[in-house]
This record gives sequence, C-alpha cells and structure tokens, in this order.
Amino acid sequence: MTLAHEAGEDDEYVVCALLHDIGDMLTSWSRPYLAVAIFRPFVSEESLWMVEKHGIFQGNYLFDHYLFDHIGTDRNMRKQFCGHPCFEHTEHFCPVYDNPAFDPKLECASLEFFEPML
Repeated sequence: MTLAHEAGEDDEYVVCALLHDIGDMLTSWSRPYLAVAIFRPFVSEESLWMVEKHGIFQGNYLFDHYLFDHIGTDRNMRKQFCGHPCFEHTEHFCPVYDNPAFDPKLECASLEFFEPML
C-alpha cells in the first residue's frame, strides 16, 4: 500500500494493495474470492480481476515460486491469461508492489494514514 501510494497510484489501487489478502486468515485456497466479494461493490472490474488472480501471478516471484514448486503447482500459470485485458495490470502489481512489501526493512505508512481512502 505504501509503495503503491508513493508511486502515485489512485486511491482504489492503494486500497486494493492494502486489503487484497484480507481473506488469508479466514480461508486458504479460496481467499481471493472472499476479497473479491468484499470489494465488488466498490472497485472496478480491473481491480477485482487483479485481486482475484494475483495469487496465480505470484507463482513467478520471490518465495512464492518455491511454494508453487513444493506443492507441485505450475508457477507460470499466469501465462494462461496472456492477452486478457487485465493481464498487464496484474503482472505489474506483483513484482512492483506485492512482493517488495515482504521486505522487513520496508518502512510503511501507518494504517491511520490510509483511513481516508477507505
């Protein structure tokens, strides 16, 4: 969320960056669908698609590709979506904002900073 905000992404994008993994603690494999159900009335189809598919796109980045290999899942599954109108949008999100957010040295803005966007 901080990275997306600092890069000048719009509020919708920043909120999606902030909350895209909201379902992680409640569900495992169906987590993106929970987030999409929550977001649907409030964000664009492009953002919904990104939130729903970002886990598939993550297979090619950082530690996620090790997880994909470990569970026998193709880390290049995102290729099935090549040509989709939202492909580039989602392909950009994972390496530029999502994966770098796992860096423990990254200084993030407080949650209170983002409250007006919510």
